[in-house]
Amino acid sequence: MVPTGFGGEKIAASQSRSISLIERSERVPPLKTYDLFISHSWDYNAEYDRLTRMLLDAANFKLRNYSVSKENPADAGSDAALARALRRQIRPVNCVLILAGMYAAHRKWIQKEIDIAQELNKPIVGIKPRGQQRTPAAVSSAAKVMVGWNTQSIVQAIRAHSI
Repeated sequence: MVPTGFGGEKIAASQSRSISLIERSERVPPLKTYDLFISHSWDYNAEYDRLTRMLLDAANFKLRNYSVSKENPADAGSDAALARALRRQIRPVNCVLILAGMYAAHRKWIQKEIDIAQELNKPIVGIKPRGQQRTPAAVSSAAKVMVGWNTQSIVQAIRAHSI
């Protein structure tokens, strides 16, 4: 059978391949938008900013960031109020990202974020800082996977483990 165009005219095989590729591309589903919470400290805002920029610039990847930003901090007057605010931020997400390099300096709140994520059955992806071989046991044992500071590795881990 010779392929035909929309007007019934005969078309070459190469044109037919182009049409079938167009038809296939029209059936590609829209990209999933990943709802993420990125654990961070404002003392380490540069790492957080770098990670969010990497994810926003990643090809074929969409996200909504549920992290507490420096520009829009949680209005919490006590530790209990801050814990409730974190729970509200983490509840709707598909995945929690933990920057493992900040754990030692901010153990109390990062551990609280890990605990909340686990209580809510949210998968955790741990991210090792550049050049760091060792990671805190609390982060590596809670994480579904530990990945290096690499856009492709982080995006693959999010896609593989998000709920």
